[in-house]
Amino acid sequence: MEFETLFSLGLYFCAMIGIGIYAYRKTTNDVSGYMLGGRSLSPSVTALSAGASDMSGWMLMGLPGAMYIVGISSLWIAIGLVIGSFLNYLVVAPRLRTYTELANDSITLPDFFEHRFEDKSRALRLISSIVIIVFFTLYTSSGIVAGGKLFESSFGLNYELGLYVTAGVVVSYTLFGGFLAVSLTDFVQGCIMFIALVLVPVVVINDVGGLATVHSSIQEMNPELLNMFSGIGIVGVISAMSWGLGYFGQPHIIVRFMAIRSVKDIPTARRIGMSWMIVAICGAMATGFAGIVYVKNTGVALEDPETIFILLSQVLFSPLISGFLLAAILAAIMSTISSQLLVTSSSLTGDFYHTFLDKKASDQRLVLVGRISVLIVALVAVYLAYDRNSSVLDLVSNAWAGFGSAFGPVVILSLYWKKMNRNGALAGMVVGAVTVLIWIYAPITINGQSLSASIYEIVPGFILSTIAIVVVSKITGNVSPSIEKLFDKVEVIHSQ
Repeated sequence: MEFETLFSLGLYFCAMIGIGIYAYRKTTNDVSGYMLGGRSLSPSVTALSAGASDMSGWMLMGLPGAMYIVGISSLWIAIGLVIGSFLNYLVVAPRLRTYTELANDSITLPDFFEHRFEDKSRALRLISSIVIIVFFTLYTSSGIVAGGKLFESSFGLNYELGLYVTAGVVVSYTLFGGFLAVSLTDFVQGCIMFIALVLVPVVVINDVGGLATVHSSIQEMNPELLNMFSGIGIVGVISAMSWGLGYFGQPHIIVRFMAIRSVKDIPTARRIGMSWMIVAICGAMATGFAGIVYVKNTGVALEDPETIFILLSQVLFSPLISGFLLAAILAAIMSTISSQLLVTSSSLTGDFYHTFLDKKASDQRLVLVGRISVLIVALVAVYLAYDRNSSVLDLVSNAWAGFGSAFGPVVILSLYWKKMNRNGALAGMVVGAVTVLIWIYAPITINGQSLSASIYEIVPGFILSTIAIVVVSKITGNVSPSIEKLFDKVEVIHSQ
């Protein structure tokens, strides 16, 4: 590899670790400071850190790869994601920011569920923590797989070594700097991703002769790639667009809403976040689409379609710029891994250790346990990522559906339905998570296809979870006056 490329990557790694050191010095040595940054994020940091932690390696690898393989029909996923993200800012963000502060200053999602429903049994906290740990194991593993593929295809390094380098850098700043380090690095990484997803598609489209040439070349090669309904019916469109439902239940995204400094800042964060997202998604899809023509024209070998962005970064740019673009992929991967590590660590620390093992633990001890948890979770994720044949998009889709189904309906109804109770929340979580697992792993077929191949598992999971919440809440009785009082207080605040 060229010296200039290594230099660019070295600068990136140093910058990330430097931010971690800065955050370590700024972070107060208490649980709220380490896990939620003291609820002090600015709108721009909130928006870009939410976007960067959301998109992960699938934005620069999974989505361009899907566009390369199936063509413009991949657009349905992007449409669903944009709609879902916008509604998340509009529907969930304002009330969740208010509610979590009023509900005993809840700093994790399980924490909020327990206080929202006054669950003395701790069942809500336990079940939601298990869901977080199980599905984030898959999610974090997907990011580390992407890192291993990047190091193998770009640097000629051993795949397993790539796993450890990726995880090692992320752990170094997450473990010490906590939520503030994760959010600040996500902000920087979001900026890098934005530049890369504008630069690469513009250059490759220009290199192959412009948009008209891209269109005509693909028309000659395979016209079905230009058909939005190619190989996809109404059920397929619903499955693709249903990715947007996942936003309402992603702990690593909605925790940003809990940490923003004021509800009044949310509209600004929404405008920044949605603008970033739309441009980034368009750039990712354009990269995959134009890459089809570039590979055909040049005859260059492409073994894995998910590495099309990497290939174009290496062959079309100078070594220095190539290093920057490879850093963009690392940024996408690391921003999500760090967020997931911190959320899982928060759950292990607050929802297991503090709740069940050491109720009198000091803040200093809890922060220490949180840092140890970051390291343990990272090692487990690396072990799972040893399967080099794992698809980044498949791993992400499974985890995304799990969170969306288990938490999405619970989050929305807990913010807007006064009569929802603890039993309903518990039923919704269990039904949503179990439905997704059955849909993925049950040996059941429809017309020769697995359930997951027939329709995306988030659709039945989200629907059945919502039904379970409503039915069980109505059957098992009313909520306490104190719960209604807190709900009414939130209503008053947001009606002004």
